[in-house]
This record gives sequence, C-alpha cells and structure tokens, in this order.
Amino acid sequence: MVNIGVIGYGYWGPHLVRNFMTTAGSQVLAVCDSDRSRLRSLQSSHPELLISTDYRELLADPALHAVAIATPVATHYDLARDALTAGKHVFVEKPLAASTREAETLVEMATRKGLCLHVDHTFLYTGAVQKIRELIGTDQLGELYYYDSVRVNLGLFQSDVSVLWDLAVHDLSILDYLLDEYPRAVSVTGQTHVDGNPENIAFLTLLYQSHFIAHLHVNWLAPVKLRRTLISGSRRMVVYDDLEPSEKVKVYDKGITLNGHPESRYRALIDYRTGDMWAPRLDNTEALGRQAGQFLRSIETGEVSPSDGQAGLRVVRILEAAHRSLQERGRPVRLDAGI
Repeated sequence: MVNIGVIGYGYWGPHLVRNFMTTAGSQVLAVCDSDRSRLRSLQSSHPELLISTDYRELLADPALHAVAIATPVATHYDLARDALTAGKHVFVEKPLAASTREAETLVEMATRKGLCLHVDHTFLYTGAVQKIRELIGTDQLGELYYYDSVRVNLGLFQSDVSVLWDLAVHDLSILDYLLDEYPRAVSVTGQTHVDGNPENIAFLTLLYQSHFIAHLHVNWLAPVKLRRTLISGSRRMVVYDDLEPSEKVKVYDKGITLNGHPESRYRALIDYRTGDMWAPRLDNTEALGRQAGQFLRSIETGEVSPSDGQAGLRVVRILEAAHRSLQERGRPVRLDAGI
C-alpha cells in the first residue's frame, strides 16, 4: 500500500484526493493547503486525515511514501525538491517546473535517489489520446503530415504564467507521447490584452526534421470553449474533439495521392481520396484515475511512466524556448535533440 499526501487543495487538489482514495493500492493519509478554509469540508467528511497548513509536516511523516503536488507553477520546484530530499516519490501537476534548469535538477535528484518523479500530463491517459497513439503505432494513419490544435476558452486568466504554460503544455505533452521525434525549432507569436498579466493568446509552431509540422492556437479570451485537434497522415486523418460527449475521435479515410514522377512534382497530378469515416470505441475510464494507477505501478515495479520526469523535462524545454521566441516576436528558437 502506497501512502499519499496531497499538497494543495485548490482547484485540482480535490480531484487528486478523490482519485488516490479510490485507486487500489493507495490511500490518502494527509492533505495540506496554506488556506485552512479550503480544508474544512474535507476535514468534516474525512476526520481520519491529517490536515495541515504546513507541507513540511507531511514531508516529516515517515508513514507517507509519496506526495502529490497541486500548487502554482512557481512553487513546483521548491516543493518537489524538498519532497525528494525527504525521500518521497513525487507526483506533480503540469508543468514540471518553471525552467529547464529546475526541471533538470529534479530529474537528476529523482534518478540519484531512486525515486519516482511523475508529471500530471493527464491527457496522455485519456482513452482518446491512447487510441490515437495506437492508430499511429499500427501505421493506420501512414506518414504523419501535421498536428493542428485549437485550445481556447474564456478564462481562467493566470497571473503567474502565460497561456503557453497553462494550455499549450497539454498539446506539447500529447505530441511528445505520440511522436518518435523531438522538434528542432519553435516559433511563437502572441499578445496580452490585460495590463500587467502574461500573454493570453498565442500561436505556436513546431518544426521537425521530417516534413511533420505542428501548430497550436491557445487563447484565454475566446467567446466559446474549443478543444479540437486535426492530425493528418498519408493514409488517414483524425479529428479529435475533447468536448464531444460520445465520439471524441473520428478517423477519416481521406487524403491525396500524387501521380507523377517524384522529381517533377510540378507536373504531378493530385488525386483526392474520399472514403468512410469511423469512430473507434474508446476506454472511458477517468484519465486521472488511470494516471494514479500508473504512478503506483512506477513506484512499486519501476515501470517507466509516459509522463515521467524525463517527459516533463522535454516539455519544459519547449515551453522555455517558446517563451523566448514569444519575447522576440516569433523568431524561431532552435531546440536540442531532447533527452
């Protein structure tokens, strides 16, 4: 049995508490938040829990094997570092840290101490994204051409991070999970429309060594909520709509075929292929519950998680380069080869 302590009981913390309480092989022993008023209802319904406003009280408890961190991004590094120093396995909300240097330090610490460092890239554990990974892995889409995503809504405005670190991080983690290659460069443009706050709209383009390209549109200032992604391949195309209640993934047997000599593309004839659409059956298990199970397996068996510290570090590297490009009005910033 893995005993868990949860640090942060604001927006995401209650979801972590609920899922770790209901996942076989784990139990929540303690919950911490600097605002005690957030903890009152939890204390009433679960009087057996240790309730604290000081996270160090949790880290000093030898009965706790792991902590889950659901706090603002700027606090991730200090809390995760202190937890690893105390010998606790760490589950941390996305993104892993506020800089590449911080993320690298956490990964190195976890490796050196033999502890599990897991980043909450929740979308990787949805039935939709896992099905898309399966389609790609079995070559049903063919050669991948592009990933085009729109992730917009009205709010919630963040005061400490831009819309890139809040929303684009989801698609960056999905791309890291789906692809075998790391982007070579990133270019970003964006704008803030609220004085004193970070950028609330951004357009991010990732360039790869192959012909693949990814484009992300993220926005806190949209009149509607959209979570729609197009993935195109040489054989089939996918529309992934996370807000669709029943058919989140639709596979289209559509595309183009080039007829002509490859050295004379300007003379080639383009045939348009139009076939059937089908919606694969998806596993509807709650993603956070599935992720909690993965965290436990990683602790108990050493199984590598798709959102381990290395994956979290790769995403933070892109985010940091993206921020630099944004500050330089879209100048492409080169990335290294990942990890």
